[in-house]
Amino acid sequence: MQLVAETMEPMGTGSLQLAFEQLKERLKAEGLFDAERKKPLPAFPRTVGIVTSPTGAVIRDFLNIVSRRHSGLSVLLYPVSVQGDAAAGEIETAIAELNESGLVDLIVLARGGGSLEDLAAFNSEQVARAIALSRLPVVSAVGHETDFTIADFVADLRAPTPSAAAELITEAQHKIADYLATQSHRLERAARFQLLHARQQWSRLPASRAEARVAALLRRFAQRLDELALRQEIVIAGKIRQLQNRVAALAATVLRHDPRQALAQARGRLQICVTRMDRAMSRHMQRAVVRSGAMEARLVSLSPLAVLDRGYALVLGDDGRLIRSAAQLNEGDRVTTRVADGEFASRVESTAPGKKAPGITDKNKTGKNETASKKTPKK
Repeated sequence: MQLVAETMEPMGTGSLQLAFEQLKERLKAEGLFDAERKKPLPAFPRTVGIVTSPTGAVIRDFLNIVSRRHSGLSVLLYPVSVQGDAAAGEIETAIAELNESGLVDLIVLARGGGSLEDLAAFNSEQVARAIALSRLPVVSAVGHETDFTIADFVADLRAPTPSAAAELITEAQHKIADYLATQSHRLERAARFQLLHARQQWSRLPASRAEARVAALLRRFAQRLDELALRQEIVIAGKIRQLQNRVAALAATVLRHDPRQALAQARGRLQICVTRMDRAMSRHMQRAVVRSGAMEARLVSLSPLAVLDRGYALVLGDDGRLIRSAAQLNEGDRVTTRVADGEFASRVESTAPGKKAPGITDKNKTGKNETASKKTPKK
């Protein structure tokens, strides 16, 4: 006979149980199980985040109990795998994201019962440290009442079952509802007793005395009603005066900020500015006319044409240049002479520098000397 060993486990306790005990002792030594670090649950949570499988019976039982005991409580489901190799990582991510979301007031880790292998994700160090790092209170509701996991020891509260977790979360609200129901029942009984006692008292009174007492009560009620009506009229009148004063103040404020008044003021200022501008333009034009007349007079006095009016003439060459000296001329040159009332063209017969020329003549083909002039009108 031959034996082939594929696995080996310590005798007595299994490997999973041994790993569970070792991790439990190590985390306990680090203080993760200490009661001082556990956070209290909110008495009246508005939203609970539950981390569990969306297809199991756990979520249905949890929702049934919450709806029966506290219908105003909102439940936010974060679906995860509750067993398998990826379960621990998904649960860690769910706890971190619910803390960051700001949507829930506490977190519930829920799972049904199972073997030690099935609950391995909740016995992992990864999930334990995620619970310890949570800022929100964490309730562990894993397995049955006899099942204990590492998550139970690290969590702020252990619930024996998911249904018990729902009852613990809604305990304060349920107690208040029970208290209100009890008080309502006591009030109803006291009211019935008072009515019965009043009927007995009324039945013992004679009809005349009862009528007198009823009349007296009615008179007191009428007087009280008149007083209340008067006080109400006074209060209403005061309120009306306050509202009228407020409306008047608001109307005055509106009138102060009325754009029509601002526009009228702006139009008045604009008209004043236009009048001032017209006056300034008129004075400026008058000064410009005066300056223009003075400049025109100076130009006329300095104009060479004014000299021509006194009997002088200007002699211009063919190129339009002014002839200032006889040395500029040669025989046969054509010149233009400008006088006060026009100009005429001539040809030079001879020049004599330094002497007064006897005249400017033009010699024709026949040999006779004659003055050639062409009078043009003054421009």
